[in-house]
Amino acid sequence: MTYIHERKGWPALAWDQPHLEPRLIAVRHRQGRFIGRMEAIGFPLRAEASLQSLTEDVVKSSEIEGEALSREQVRSSLARRLGIEAGALTPADRHVEGVVEMMLDATQKYNTPLTARRLFNWHAALFPTGRSGMTRIRVGAPRDDRKGPMQVVSGPVGREKVHYEAPAAARLPGELKSFLDWFNSGPSLDDVLKAGVAHLWFVTLHPFEDGNGRIARAIADMALARSEKSAQRFYSMSAQINAERKAYYDILEATQKGGLDITDWLDWFLGCLDRAFGGAESMLSAVLEKARFWQVHSGERFNDRQREILNRLLDGFKGKLTSSKWAVLGKCSQDTASRDMDDLAKRGILTKAPGGGRSTGYFLTSFSS
Repeated sequence: MTYIHERKGWPALAWDQPHLEPRLIAVRHRQGRFIGRMEAIGFPLRAEASLQSLTEDVVKSSEIEGEALSREQVRSSLARRLGIEAGALTPADRHVEGVVEMMLDATQKYNTPLTARRLFNWHAALFPTGRSGMTRIRVGAPRDDRKGPMQVVSGPVGREKVHYEAPAAARLPGELKSFLDWFNSGPSLDDVLKAGVAHLWFVTLHPFEDGNGRIARAIADMALARSEKSAQRFYSMSAQINAERKAYYDILEATQKGGLDITDWLDWFLGCLDRAFGGAESMLSAVLEKARFWQVHSGERFNDRQREILNRLLDGFKGKLTSSKWAVLGKCSQDTASRDMDDLAKRGILTKAPGGGRSTGYFLTSFSS
């Protein structure tokens, strides 16, 4: 089997630009509209949306590799590092902290050159104990192939199927230099396309004993952040890749066993990115609904209690909202709670459920823009 990195001319990757251009233009247009919509919702909701998206990205990128991270720990670690108010913060273990640190370094410092030292630091952050599961690995440095060639395999012991074999370790210094020089070069290539090329190129090099996929996706996220000139993330490419995991591995394997033309890979990557925007719309629906509510009611006046509790309802308050619950949430008397709720009901913002008395429930009235 001849792999792409063994082809004459490597690493001069090529693609059919006229074929990709319509899809790239469409994806760029959707990206611009989506980012513009998110930037219009106001800073607090924008921070909330970014926290949600980053949490999804970190969790799903690890899930692709079969590793389950605590969503609560990831969210807490991100919120603390970004200075976002997120309620009680769950303590995060050092492995979660390391994954979060890598992702934030890639996306928050997207304009800082990517260096070998930075990659090694990311790798060390991913494996703070120096182990992958129960296996001790070489951390913060390229693999050395003392255990044999780096292969991607599946199947039971003795009947493994080799899907891919990476370049020999002796080639890595020169290969990494070529990759980093290209990645840090000027804007000769659209950054969205660069994200796709970089993802494939890095995972093809497979320079580490483990963690190559997660680092490749972080590099792609870094290029996407450059394409938007923004450190805030509002969608998760990793979540979409995880949803299409089989197709992802199939197109990677086919490309790595093919020639230097990577048009099919880039076509799939652009399609996956386009679908990631759709996935983000669903994931952030509550945040977007909250933004729409406040836009519709922008001319209304609310006291602090009303504003805070309406936000709780928009966040998905569970159960029936009664004056007793309002009094607890608003830290006020029940009479004050009843006045607050009656005021909102008269304005059509709350709707009274059938029944009466102090146990009467209220719910948020459906609204339209």
